Amino acid sequence: MGLGREQEVEIRKPPRFMPGERVRAIRHIKNDGTFPGSEIGANLVRKGDEGYVRDIGTFLQQFYIYAVEWFDRGTVVGMRAHELISLDKSEDSCAEITCGH
Repeated sequence: MGLGREQEVEIRKPPRFMPGERVRAIRHIKNDGTFPGSEIGANLVRKGDEGYVRDIGTFLQQFYIYAVEWFDRGTVVGMRAHELISLDKSEDSCAEITCGH
């Protein structure tokens, strides 16, 4: 009698990105209803957009949420690590994780 697919508790490891780090979105992000002032399903971030991590929080005591400022869009959107790659770290460190290349 399993509880379904168990997910890794990210917060047991250090955050993958730090405040001030330049990042790129590796997928489109739509409003799931948690972004005020935007319709549900509206595009918030497009694949390839570049921004900077402003802050790091957690969700459900399990996942890191990175507050990323997208200058071209004038917004700050909460993002998960698997939705981002660093533009400040070398390709070698990116090869250690799935970067979506």
